[in-house]
Amino acid sequence: MNSIADPTVVIVPGLRDHVADHWQTLLADKLDRVRTVPPLEHDKLSLTARVAALDAVLGEIDGPVVLVAHSAGCMITVHWAQRPTRPIQGALLATPADLEQPLPEGYPVIEDLERNGWNPIPRGRLPFPSIVAASSNDPLGSHRRIAGMAETWGSRLVDLGDVGHLNPAAGYGYWPQAEELLLELTRAKQVAS
Repeated sequence: MNSIADPTVVIVPGLRDHVADHWQTLLADKLDRVRTVPPLEHDKLSLTARVAALDAVLGEIDGPVVLVAHSAGCMITVHWAQRPTRPIQGALLATPADLEQPLPEGYPVIEDLERNGWNPIPRGRLPFPSIVAASSNDPLGSHRRIAGMAETWGSRLVDLGDVGHLNPAAGYGYWPQAEELLLELTRAKQVAS
């Protein structure tokens, strides 16, 4: 899918890291220039460690970058963007997890998230163009709250309809709209600093 002038795509997974049949993994398999933030061996719930892992991957890339984040990966991205270390051409933030609200069983509780630095969620404008792809029935974030975050981040909001959390548990592996939204971001002429 990439041409020589295209940016490198950096995949920012959520708390469950790399999942073989996830749309991010399937998208990465189709791209020529792509990097995925690796899973942490220790401190898996530490936001600081996850932001540092993203920063390390970005530090190894020359040229333009587009971020493709999902779930808590969106929150890693917006926390990283508070002190960016390099320009980013754009970011696709798909079904952000609202970590300020109780999550379904099997996910970390708010107290653990707060203890590990995830809250509060940054509400400042992102220093790069972004698209928030939101589900109308996401168990990890109400559409109303996610739309509010998109507005404060200065992101274009794309309503995906009833797609749950846009993950394999919701019936999603390959997600073709990801390619369309990524193409929109890779064609952006202006790179924010």
